[in-house]
Amino acid sequence: MTFRMKLIVGMGAVLSFVGGAALATGPVPPPPKAAAQGAEVKKHALPVSKDGNLVVGLCDGETSMEVKGVKAGQSLTRAQAQHVSGALMEEWLRKNPNAHWDSAPKVAQAPSASGTVRPGGVTPESGGSQVKKQIATPIQDGHTYGAFSDRDEAIWAASTEQFVDEGHRVFHDAKAIGGTVGISCDMCHPDASNTHPETYPKYQVQLGRVALLRDMINWCIENPVRGRPLADGDPRMRAMEAYIYAKRKGVKLEYGKK
Repeated sequence: MTFRMKLIVGMGAVLSFVGGAALATGPVPPPPKAAAQGAEVKKHALPVSKDGNLVVGLCDGETSMEVKGVKAGQSLTRAQAQHVSGALMEEWLRKNPNAHWDSAPKVAQAPSASGTVRPGGVTPESGGSQVKKQIATPIQDGHTYGAFSDRDEAIWAASTEQFVDEGHRVFHDAKAIGGTVGISCDMCHPDASNTHPETYPKYQVQLGRVALLRDMINWCIENPVRGRPLADGDPRMRAMEAYIYAKRKGVKLEYGKK
């Protein structure tokens, strides 16, 4: 064996050993949550029940309620959660009589593709006789700006409505959002009321920093809902943002407004 061949074999053995050592260390640990999701979200400290009952808190960090008969770590039924949320909101409004809290919007409703009831839009049911057929048809390549057909517009509008429908579903489903106490977003924000997405980015006192809408959604998930924060790219986060923005269609954009 020549010197050159010996050198190559020796280097291969060294590389194999190094590679084995690298594999033995296991996968690289994921970055800390704070690095992946921004500054760590503040959490409210709730009172502790002397009887070990579940304590549910409102997002003001002050208003809370002990739920008799439901132990900490257990989840409320939807009926129980709705009752608790309503009682907490009544208490908050009583303590803040001058607060400008929006009620649920009253708008004309139309059935959507998923069977939910929301403001009318272009859906397979409402967007014309051809939309239902076209929604499953692939979009042709080669379009340039300004060269879109009515068919394209109908397909895109229907796809957008389906995306918003998914946000509606998650917003109204405590389990879908990852909650652990049975509270869902709609219980304090019926039809996404009082979310004001048009005012973001803005300084949020709860977070102690300038926040985007998704930051506030995650704050609510971690606190009243008692779930784990969603990544920016999580389909549930994206869909809920779409739903919340859709409910404020036509409202003037005014970032930073309190």
